Amino acid sequence: MGKKRKIKSASGDLVTASSLPLDVQIAQERVVKAKTPRIAHDNDLDKNEFIDEKTSSKILSLARKQREEEEFETNNEPQQKRAKNLKKRVPSSSSDTEEDEFALNEMRNELDEIINEQTSGKRTLYDIIQEKIARQQQHDSQSVTSEAHVQLRDLQPEVVKMYKEVGELLAKYRSGKIPKAFKIIPNMVNWEQILDLTHPDNWSAAAMLHATRLFSSNLNKLMCQRFYNLVLLPRIRDDIDEFKKLNFHLYQSLYKALYRPDVFFKGILLPLCQSGSCTLREAVIIGSVLRKCSIPMAHSAAAMLRIAEMEYTGSSSMFLRILIEKKYTLPYRVLDGLVEHFYKMRSETRALPVLWHQSLLAFVQHYKSDLSLDQRRKLFDLIKAQNHYQISPEIRRELEHAEDTTQTNNDAKVCSARNDGMEF
Repeated sequence: MGKKRKIKSASGDLVTASSLPLDVQIAQERVVKAKTPRIAHDNDLDKNEFIDEKTSSKILSLARKQREEEEFETNNEPQQKRAKNLKKRVPSSSSDTEEDEFALNEMRNELDEIINEQTSGKRTLYDIIQEKIARQQQHDSQSVTSEAHVQLRDLQPEVVKMYKEVGELLAKYRSGKIPKAFKIIPNMVNWEQILDLTHPDNWSAAAMLHATRLFSSNLNKLMCQRFYNLVLLPRIRDDIDEFKKLNFHLYQSLYKALYRPDVFFKGILLPLCQSGSCTLREAVIIGSVLRKCSIPMAHSAAAMLRIAEMEYTGSSSMFLRILIEKKYTLPYRVLDGLVEHFYKMRSETRALPVLWHQSLLAFVQHYKSDLSLDQRRKLFDLIKAQNHYQISPEIRRELEHAEDTTQTNNDAKVCSARNDGMEF
């Protein structure tokens, strides 16, 4: 006998050839084979009676979400209608699992609460939210009042000891990492009390630079202003008074303080001018920082107006000259305030210092074209009363040049208007 042929299907799979005749094979294909019946066992779970734990938890979570959505949608719905809807959602099956019984009890408790609210008085979801907001506001007000008296309470001895050790470390600090206990001081309510434990007057110059960078970045405006005024400014003035110059790290601290120019002016520059004891050395050193840094016009204009309203000192003339030479486009109110600042010295009997004449010259040079005719006349009268043999002629020349330029421009406008009329 020969070998059996190997037959391949259309997909390329091998098919074993049957030894039966072809008509028998066709008949077998037409007959449907009966499936073997499944034998039911006693331990099989009835799907209609039991639900697995995972499915039941999903059903409960979806039911809770649906209940929350319905509560928000029906925040103005009467309590009686909500109770009726809740009764419809309560299942009545006696073959629930433990979790279903828990959900059932929870819904029944909610139904009892709604019924009690209905008997005592109508109370919607809006009323509940308003009550919670009122409680939160009351709690916030109590916390604010407690924060106001937080500095009066005593600190724990461990905290006092720790920050005194931090102060000893900062007194010897040169470079490297700062203790984490010091970094969290800006976030404390009684930060001034904690900072006083470290004795800022004993800090090294490098520690003061790091502290200025830290506090200027993390404190709000009022707190940062107090740090500049109570810690940084006295340290800078003491260093200049003792060494007749400023330490490099403290000079860099002024740069870091100008990171917030409005706080710098309120915490350092304006108090320094108001003190009346600012020396020319201090004005030159602090003014050099102002000259080198870029400051927004609004802050500089406000500072110039405040300095112009103060009593005259040599340091104020120095600061005004530095800010004037930045060549801002000043508002008219600031220009008028500066003119009045200089004009009120017309009746001064003493000989004014050269700094005052230099600041007046700088003002006229940069803003002569923005001055009105009345303001120029005031300045002409001023230089007659307060004359300097070298600077006053230059001021007069600048003012006359401004008048000539204004007259030329007016004549040109009139001529152009006439020519336009004739051509028309």
